[in-house]
Amino acid sequence: MTSEWWRTAAIYQIYPRSFADANGDGMGDLAGITAHLADLAELGIDAIWLSPFYTSPQRDAGYDVADYCDVDPLFGTLADFDAMVAEAHARDIRVIVDLVPNHSSDQHDWFQAALAAPAGSAERARYLFRDGRGTDGELPPNNWESVFGGPAWTRVTEPEGTPGQWYLHLFDSSQPDFDWTNEEVREEFRRILRFWLDRGVDGFRVDVAHGMIKAEGLPDWTPPAEGGSMGGAGGVGGAGVPLEPAISTEPGDGAPYWGQDGVHEIYRDWRALLDTYPGERILAAEAWVDPLPRVAKWVRPDEMHQAFNFAYLETPWQSDALRRVIDDSIAAFAAVGAPSTWVLSNHDVVRHATRLALTEPNPQGHGVGPRTPGLGDPETGLRRARAATTLMLALPGSAYLYQGEELGLPEVVELRDDARQDPTWFRTNGERYGRDGCRVPLPWTASAPSYGFGPTDAAWLPQPESWASFARDAQRGAPDSTLSLYRALLAGRRTHGLASGSLEWLAGETPEVLSFRNGDVIVVANTGSASVALPAGEVLLASGPLDEASVLLPGDTTVWLRTA
Repeated sequence: MTSEWWRTAAIYQIYPRSFADANGDGMGDLAGITAHLADLAELGIDAIWLSPFYTSPQRDAGYDVADYCDVDPLFGTLADFDAMVAEAHARDIRVIVDLVPNHSSDQHDWFQAALAAPAGSAERARYLFRDGRGTDGELPPNNWESVFGGPAWTRVTEPEGTPGQWYLHLFDSSQPDFDWTNEEVREEFRRILRFWLDRGVDGFRVDVAHGMIKAEGLPDWTPPAEGGSMGGAGGVGGAGVPLEPAISTEPGDGAPYWGQDGVHEIYRDWRALLDTYPGERILAAEAWVDPLPRVAKWVRPDEMHQAFNFAYLETPWQSDALRRVIDDSIAAFAAVGAPSTWVLSNHDVVRHATRLALTEPNPQGHGVGPRTPGLGDPETGLRRARAATTLMLALPGSAYLYQGEELGLPEVVELRDDARQDPTWFRTNGERYGRDGCRVPLPWTASAPSYGFGPTDAAWLPQPESWASFARDAQRGAPDSTLSLYRALLAGRRTHGLASGSLEWLAGETPEVLSFRNGDVIVVANTGSASVALPAGEVLLASGPLDEASVLLPGDTTVWLRTA
């Protein structure tokens, strides 16, 4: 394993409940992950990142943690976790786990103690309890709205049965926010970090890494109506124009609960702790802030190692927009000595095989469903997704892949209303579909029960009949399959040293075309609809079919060439 592995790693996100189910209960588990590590090694990734598997009531699919140092029985045991880590390391795959420090579950022992304790107590000081406004405290402390819709405050009933204080929850009411000005909270998370580091994890993806610290006084704030739910640039359609940034460039001017300067002190503390462990353990930030130079503050040399490049994820399939965000990304992260990361899909956004064909803007977190305007053509979406990934995996830096994108999986649009589980769906009374569509369990075997997700037909979200054609066994060995493309891309990325290379733009005659050199590879991406002339050279791989003479590059296609 190379030094500073995180600068060039291809990291595969596993959403445990939807990856593989070993015991047939319809819920993915740690044993299921272990059973398929050989498939991931064959794919060619360097590390896996696991979304939460901790003890949880599962009100928000595990992002509501009741015990940070144990495995929820849905997913197995600590022994299952240890076995998975050992098997991953035996295959030279590193393991990154999710950490959720902004909030806990309301079933966490600390919050239950806070409910039983009086106002002003040490137990309540671990969370953000406040007196209400109004004559009798009947109004919430401020006007903040939850990311999932509805108010961000819930009033408690005091132990004696009277209406009492309010607590802050930027997400669901079952997810109370910690008060990170409290040293007891900080020390508890140092303990949690050590617990998992001692078990051999190679790093942490930090959920809501731009949260945790709130502006002093908790002032009122109303977000832009068109903004995304987590801050940042908002959302994007396939070849359309992205939404305007939802927050401004500096703390204090935007949301008083996102991107406050105090978060950086926390990560300096964590970085110092991680640096006492061998093997280059890392921190990766989920920080939905804008613009890119501000994101780069999370990855200064004494803070985190990586930050997700959501500006890139939200960029439309347009050559000028892509060139701009690539330049801005490389410049912003290089300015602080960090690698850029590249990502197109994750468990919170519409899968890019669907998103890149949308014809209307789609704010982050809203999701898509049968009534969503601007749903595009699935074939166009997959063609653009393959082309976008072929472009992305030729860029210098680290890349994140979301489980199932290597199969070309689209967003599941036609989920039944009674099957949906995302809190967003319920808190908005069905106005927003939420994120269930990108979380449907994976298809492994076309002819098996639950398409090989598990040994029975059970699946916690219903799988569409179309999953059979996307199944891994149906794609393995098929030269034109999306799985074969991803394997070739990841192998070529390593062979040609693209992740550690540098980018040189090449002159192009067509506005819809991006062309650059990285080492001995020339990458040409046609984001338009008309075919264009292809430069002379040996075709290493292409995201879609070329003409027989390989002299024309069709629309929505990317090719890697090697010149003589």
